[in-house]
Amino acid sequence: MVNKKAQMKIQQMAFMLVAVTLFFILVGMVILVVYLSSLRETSNILENEKAMRLASKIANSPEFSCGEAFGAKVRCVDLDKVMVLKQNVELYRNFWGVDNIMIIKIYPNEFDGVDCTSENYPNCGQIRLSDSDISSEYSNYITLCRKETKDGEIYNKCELARILIDPREVDE
Repeated sequence: MVNKKAQMKIQQMAFMLVAVTLFFILVGMVILVVYLSSLRETSNILENEKAMRLASKIANSPEFSCGEAFGAKVRCVDLDKVMVLKQNVELYRNFWGVDNIMIIKIYPNEFDGVDCTSENYPNCGQIRLSDSDISSEYSNYITLCRKETKDGEIYNKCELARILIDPREVDE
């Protein structure tokens, strides 16, 4: 009789060990799922931030930047430089690591949606450096400046704009 009680106690202990082990495995899986979902969210945030920094980096590059012509401004894009660059964009196809760059004037937006060409410049609302559309909207705000003449006086005309980029997918 004592032998049967001891055997029953051993079986109960084995069952409890299996139950406790399964419980900790389930808790571990829940923690892992929560951690992986936050990791995915963090990855998306970092990817967006990286693209926004790339947009700022492009806006501050010498090919786009206002330089000292309009005073020391950060994220200032010289519209005249961009129009010249648009005519020679094939020379810079792989330079920035993006598939497409687009600049959209935000304010004033009197020429909303009108693509800039050499015929309608500066009376236009957006500049596409490539004929393709932007497939992903990674953007940052910039100041878009150009030199203008009024009554024989040359002055700086600056407008609010967004630079949109379509980052090139990296094959791993």
